[in-house]
Amino acid sequence: PIHYEELIWRINALLRRAKIHSENRITLGDLTLDAKTYTVTRGEQKLELPKKEFELLYKLLSYPGVIFTKNQLLDEIWGYDSTSDESTIKTHISRLRGRFDDAPEFKIVTIKGVGYKAEVQAGL
Repeated sequence: PIHYEELIWRINALLRRAKIHSENRITLGDLTLDAKTYTVTRGEQKLELPKKEFELLYKLLSYPGVIFTKNQLLDEIWGYDSTSDESTIKTHISRLRGRFDDAPEFKIVTIKGVGYKAEVQAGL
């Protein structure tokens, strides 16, 4: 048996990820993240983030609803040979939350004892 609504959600998710990958850009409502320039734009306002903050936000928003462990994020963004630890992730997440506390498009959620995920407002 096929649950058609879930099938449509999965197809839309695959199409969204394919578009994100080919354009190196994520657009959520009025907010745009551009991986080519490491900038975030909301309307006419441009915000340049430090490279690691941008990469962390881009990773979370590329897979909304997917939980990433702190170790996954450390390995993928800082690299396997990095001497950074989980406090680095906490610091960067805190900074991102501070920068985007008024963003209606998404929020970064802590999954206690596991890691983080991005929740995107429905319809974006």
